[in-house]
Amino acid sequence: MNRLTITRPDDWHLHLRDGPEMRSVVGFTARQFGRAIVMPNLDPPVISTAQAQAYRDRILSVTPAGSGFDPLMTLYMTDNTTADDIAEAHASDHVYAIKLYPAGATTNSDCGVTAIDKTYPALEKMIDVGLPLLVHGEVTEPGIDIFDREAVFIDQILEPLVERFAGLKVVFEHVTSRAAVDFVRETRDGVAATITAHHLLFDRNDMLRGNIRPHLYCLPVLKRAEHRMALIDAATSGNDRFFLGTDSAPHARDAKQSASGCAGVFSAFAAVELYAEVFDQTGALERLEAFAGHHGPTFYGLPVNEDKITLVRESWTVPDAYPFGNTHVVPPFAGESLNWRMLGCED
Repeated sequence: MNRLTITRPDDWHLHLRDGPEMRSVVGFTARQFGRAIVMPNLDPPVISTAQAQAYRDRILSVTPAGSGFDPLMTLYMTDNTTADDIAEAHASDHVYAIKLYPAGATTNSDCGVTAIDKTYPALEKMIDVGLPLLVHGEVTEPGIDIFDREAVFIDQILEPLVERFAGLKVVFEHVTSRAAVDFVRETRDGVAATITAHHLLFDRNDMLRGNIRPHLYCLPVLKRAEHRMALIDAATSGNDRFFLGTDSAPHARDAKQSASGCAGVFSAFAAVELYAEVFDQTGALERLEAFAGHHGPTFYGLPVNEDKITLVRESWTVPDAYPFGNTHVVPPFAGESLNWRMLGCED
């Protein structure tokens, strides 16, 4: 197969940043995706409906005209998020989910939740109004190995949470381990997971073999090859509990190549092409459309996009860097070739 036309996909986990940096990257997403769940971990974070609506306005002000792109907003849950906050979010036209970051788990998560029981009133209200909870699934205790934080989170936090709040819709974000895949497959209805392209394409050897490759450093961190294979199996299986979420998270090159480099992989420049690489290598191109364009809308109760995109098998070289505000961001496969290229949207 050398040409593939599929339903225009959606990105169910995206970081757009703000200001000049956002202006530099939003066009990549708008070109490929009909919608995207936009993460709220700005500095300061997006904790109110008014802030979410203002952020959406800023996104749309720099989105290329005619793209049809619709940013779906989220609120950043804190220890102090109330049931009234949830009701207000639900009553708005633009807030589609609430994001839970354990405090200190990743970029701009210092304002996150310090103890899960502090969220219970908000979670009860989320069940009432039908807002999903999006979970960054890692514990943050310093004594727990960074490669085990996701598995420990499942045992200590997530499994008890989905049992206690049986009516709560939950998305286990950017899963990275066999334990996470098994949990999502076996748990109750109403629990799903997003999978990134970079966790499908790379494992920790790619990040650490020879010289350290800081532009592949992300959280949750890349893990063993056996976990990557479990993710590939889940993504290409046709199971509708798994769907596309890039977790594209651009950082300036100097911030990544520093003594304390930050976490995040910028994949929005060619997100659909990167997923196509994986599905092609696995012999599962016929299942890319459902993973990228059908499973997510079904979970969120939204219609599938009516327009299409077309991918062609055509080698092209990834630039060494892309503009990012007043600096640059380095993509995965910089200076290397990809085998698939997106042509554009077709009505």
